[in-house]
Amino acid sequence: MSIQLSLRLGAGALALACSTLAAAAPTQILFVGNSYTFGRVDPVMSYNAANVHDLTAGFNAASSTGSNPWEPHPWGGIAGIFKQFTVQQGLDYDVSISARNAASLRGQFLNTANAAWDLRGNVASKKWDVVVLQEQSDASLPYGSGKNANPLQFRAYADKFEQFIHNGAAQSYTETALYGGLANCQLTGNSVSACNQVRTIGANLNANPNAKVYLTETWARPDMVFAHLSTAADPTSPTGGPLPVSPTAQATLYYQSLAAMTSDLHDSIYGEAAANGHFAGVIGVGDAFQLALDAGLVKSGGFYDANGVFVPNQPGDIMNLWWDDYLHASKYGSYLDALVQFGTITGFDPRVLGAGEIAARDLGISQSNAQALQLIAARQLGFATAAVPEPASLATMALGLGMLGFMRRRRVDAR
Repeated sequence: MSIQLSLRLGAGALALACSTLAAAAPTQILFVGNSYTFGRVDPVMSYNAANVHDLTAGFNAASSTGSNPWEPHPWGGIAGIFKQFTVQQGLDYDVSISARNAASLRGQFLNTANAAWDLRGNVASKKWDVVVLQEQSDASLPYGSGKNANPLQFRAYADKFEQFIHNGAAQSYTETALYGGLANCQLTGNSVSACNQVRTIGANLNANPNAKVYLTETWARPDMVFAHLSTAADPTSPTGGPLPVSPTAQATLYYQSLAAMTSDLHDSIYGEAAANGHFAGVIGVGDAFQLALDAGLVKSGGFYDANGVFVPNQPGDIMNLWWDDYLHASKYGSYLDALVQFGTITGFDPRVLGAGEIAARDLGISQSNAQALQLIAARQLGFATAAVPEPASLATMALGLGMLGFMRRRRVDAR
């Protein structure tokens, strides 16, 4: 054999080996968000944390300013459930989470909550294949429609993160310029000095123009719809559960129905993705919540008693997508969230997970409820085209669809 041929064969073998290694590399995915993302309470908050990189655990250990004692790290949350789904389907995803309680996209981009928590640095720490961005729960709503409603800020910093992830160029700007004028900037709640402050952002050396960046659509909140006493987290509770601040102080309400709030969330978040064509799409969790409500599958009222105090679910009650504060998701709501994330990102019909799905078992969700939620997610994603049935027949239908689901793999069109 000639030296030249040997070299060519050697180079070919090396190229094949490199190609095989590249093909085997796990998909790097980062979930960016807040307590909706890390799950707020167990069993979701710490779920599968050993198999998720909690990028804020180190920050919390060094400086817990602004952290709540009932939210100990490390966190698994939605990322942990998603990871379990991918393992069950034989998919190789390396999953990370960068989250902080009550964080907005602006707060994460500018590190305004605590300089010791370099949340933007987390996003720049690796070349990601997929990034999921979640805004503060009510921040994307029209002005006056929520305590934190700030649609201009939401759109501006969703765009900033998208550009930072895809392009990563160093930049300096004022928010007066960002929002198109001082009046617009002040509308977002900034002072004149804050509006004119020069923001200097270093380059993202791990920018990836091919990364798929998604926006998560948050869900409607019963605490913004139904009359009740104003509450605060109870610092003596192991979960920081809701406690009325007084026997007479009524909470501020913003919507007359959950459906109306869902509609505004949908319009704002899907509108941002449509206006900026560089997003891969929206993960329609809020729409899935509403679909479950419309199907009569989950609790849709009776969240508070006649005295305005929250009513927690009891064993045997219909599924409740919300936790006791009727702001955060329960284990059922978080499971549905992760199902929609999984289906959108991987392209799999969530029904392939089936009755024996491991995360549902670990979280204490019955097989029938797991399959019912899988069907809701499949319907939201367009895999199940028939109307969602009434609760009495939904579990039976889900069982049949779950048996068929494992036999076919259907992919969502790239967006």
